[in-house]
Amino acid sequence: MADEKKDNWSTEEYQHSAAFVPKLATKVVQWLDVQKDDVILDIGCGDGVLNIEFAKVLSQGQGAVHGIDASPSMISAAARAAEAAPGGDRCTFEVVDANKMNLDRSRFPFRYTKAFSNAAMHWILKPDTASTFFARVRDVLPSGATFAFEMGGLGNVSEMRTALVLAAGRVIGLDKAKAADPWFFPDEKWLTRTMEEEAGGWKIEKVEREWRPTTAGEGGVEGWVRLMGKAFFGCRRGGEGG
Repeated sequence: MADEKKDNWSTEEYQHSAAFVPKLATKVVQWLDVQKDDVILDIGCGDGVLNIEFAKVLSQGQGAVHGIDASPSMISAAARAAEAAPGGDRCTFEVVDANKMNLDRSRFPFRYTKAFSNAAMHWILKPDTASTFFARVRDVLPSGATFAFEMGGLGNVSEMRTALVLAAGRVIGLDKAKAADPWFFPDEKWLTRTMEEEAGGWKIEKVEREWRPTTAGEGGVEGWVRLMGKAFFGCRRGGEGG
């Protein structure tokens, strides 16, 4: 279970300013190639929109999808949405901080056949713990299983990120602002080396970085910044969050 801490996510704000996120998952969902008997672990499932889509296929067989996310509000919204959706009984959800928990078989009794993540790994991965994370995911999957994920790559939202770091830096100092930055955007070489050599047990079949200009959601750029940049806005002098 995730540690008790402030939940920076609001499902209402997310749907207002970031509802475009699952709509951009077409390619990674194709790579996942959901089959009716798959049992899928979704890491950073958010409000469960994609899980419910997967359930339409999984309900034709014996499949299921288990979504984990560190945000209680997101998990609550996902569970409510699944209850009202056709095939939603194939979806289960749990509040879990993937950065801290041990993804072992005793923790997750399901026999997963695939793992998936969309637009969450740049919040989860850290340079000094990424190999451990990938090893844990590897260990809950059978040999040769698919882990399909999409995340921000090197250069993602670079202008926004720079502006947020500099704005926070004027209040708390640049070093503390950099430390507050919640994102990690690696390139393809780093990802391949970390998974295949440092974590081991993975064979990268497809990896690509895509230039994808994205139109802001209903909340506009301001809504996106207020939602995604909360880690910066919570900074105070002396390093205390608020």
